[in-house]
Amino acid sequence: MNDDQLLRYSRHILLPQIGIEGQDSIVSSRVLVVGAGGLGSPAAMYLAAAGVGTLVLADGDTVDLTNLQRQILHSQESIGQPKVASGRDALARLNSGIRVIPVAHRLEGAELESEVAAADLVLDCSDNFATRHAINRACALYRKPLVSGAAVRFDGQVSVFDLRRAESPCYHCLFPEGEDVEEVRCAVMGVFAPLTGIVGAMQAAEALKLLAGCGETLTGRLLLLDALTMEWRTIRLGRDPGCPVCALR
Repeated sequence: MNDDQLLRYSRHILLPQIGIEGQDSIVSSRVLVVGAGGLGSPAAMYLAAAGVGTLVLADGDTVDLTNLQRQILHSQESIGQPKVASGRDALARLNSGIRVIPVAHRLEGAELESEVAAADLVLDCSDNFATRHAINRACALYRKPLVSGAAVRFDGQVSVFDLRRAESPCYHCLFPEGEDVEEVRCAVMGVFAPLTGIVGAMQAAEALKLLAGCGETLTGRLLLLDALTMEWRTIRLGRDPGCPVCALR
């Protein structure tokens, strides 16, 4: 790190759990953020502010007026623009010392696998099960830590799936693909604006701890928030020995 970076990130460096080595790991890292909406906005902003060297921001949508109630990465002037272009510009204003790579389409197949393979870790800030399961399969294939978040109505959840740890489940262990799971979306059910900020910021916190190698992450735990009563619950997660995604990896 140069002198400007040492000054900029000094409040991290002062933390003995992070220090210069941890901050240097953050600055040298590459993180894939899938989704530049309600969760991806605060997550990407905190990762950029904290100095993550390369952020790959993937989203195929454009900014709509209905997004602005919660997607703080975008502004009224961004309406009609690809979310990743709006996000790239906002993150550049926040920290010109990082690199933001916009991917203005849905990552799928070999391209998704390639981006996951190149990343140090992945944040799933998407809003549908098909994408979440595709990301999980790619992360399991390359043994990349996955920080997963969800928020709808007043309900939020966040967890970490890190198959580098033998006891860690994967996303499929928790929500098996193909089961009759209700797909609940903000466009239909609504979402409390600050909830996405809380969950997205927690995803960034888990990601930074993983990059810096400090603290204890949410691996093996699912953290649930009811923002209407502001009550938190933690559920312990076990690995499914018969999981078709992670059992043999």
